[in-house]
Amino acid sequence: MSVFIIAEAGVNHNGSVKLAKKLIDIAVDSGADAVKFQTFKTENLVSKTAKKADYQKQNTDELESQFDMIKKLELDVNTHKELLLYCKKKGIMFLSTPFDHVSINLLNDLGLKFFKIPSGEITNLPYLRHIGSLGKEIFLSSGMSTLKEVENALTILIESGTKKEDITILHANTMYPTPMEDVNLKAMITIQKELDIAVGYSDHTSGIEVDIAAVAMGACIIEKHFTLNKDMNGPDHKTSLEPKELKAMVRAIRNIEIAMGGDEKKPSPSESININAVRKSIVAKKKIKKGDLLTEKNITVKRPGNGINPMKWDEVIGSIANRNYNADELI
Repeated sequence: MSVFIIAEAGVNHNGSVKLAKKLIDIAVDSGADAVKFQTFKTENLVSKTAKKADYQKQNTDELESQFDMIKKLELDVNTHKELLLYCKKKGIMFLSTPFDHVSINLLNDLGLKFFKIPSGEITNLPYLRHIGSLGKEIFLSSGMSTLKEVENALTILIESGTKKEDITILHANTMYPTPMEDVNLKAMITIQKELDIAVGYSDHTSGIEVDIAAVAMGACIIEKHFTLNKDMNGPDHKTSLEPKELKAMVRAIRNIEIAMGGDEKKPSPSESININAVRKSIVAKKKIKKGDLLTEKNITVKRPGNGINPMKWDEVIGSIANRNYNADELI
């Protein structure tokens, strides 16, 4: 099954429908399977006194509250409908992450089949029950969490009505950008083995190499932030991929999918034609007369490989030449 690649537009539209559509166009051009936004009602998400995360302070007006910053990035119902229709027209799946109950209902009313649960909601019991009750396919990000917290959230989703086979756990780290030493990519395999569940990776590192590694390790979903330009104002732009980088990531992942192949070790069709040219055979080291004893003094191993396999060396040594041989002639 092909890796499902989510191009995470998030809030990088800066509240502009025009920019949101440009981001959709970029996602389509990259070859991603889906483009994802964020759905929230600011009043339900954050208090007016809440402070920004450190990375948000670095990339936005430090004096601006988290409430005011997020309010400018909120998309209303009509904008959701407009972007959903635009995605259908462009042939890419529209996704969005809900951050509150009103937003869950909005996305459900829009007919979304896939629901993404962000890392910050993995301990939100009422939220998890709400989404779990919808019976959708779920991508659950696991940033900041322990394995036990992931297991608890998984249990709640299943008990609320979602099939386990419809849930994928995304390994994640919520630092923007994530330092390489904090990626802990092997934890994705731990989640897969311990919880017997499909896994993916939601990435916040600066490059694309960890995403490629995750695919090679078995991730079935990759999620990555992207933007039109890293220099734009906003909390997530600086740690997002630009269009060419997103395209390169998708291309690399598709190549890795092809390169993974099957699990049988055998010559590939492309290299089989090289066997005779680069393998060796047992040949005469010098002239040999019929009836001579074949020894290490008169036979050796050289290319091409269409004669007696050198693995039969011990069988040939001590045998009698059944005809005359010239030097370099195949035995």
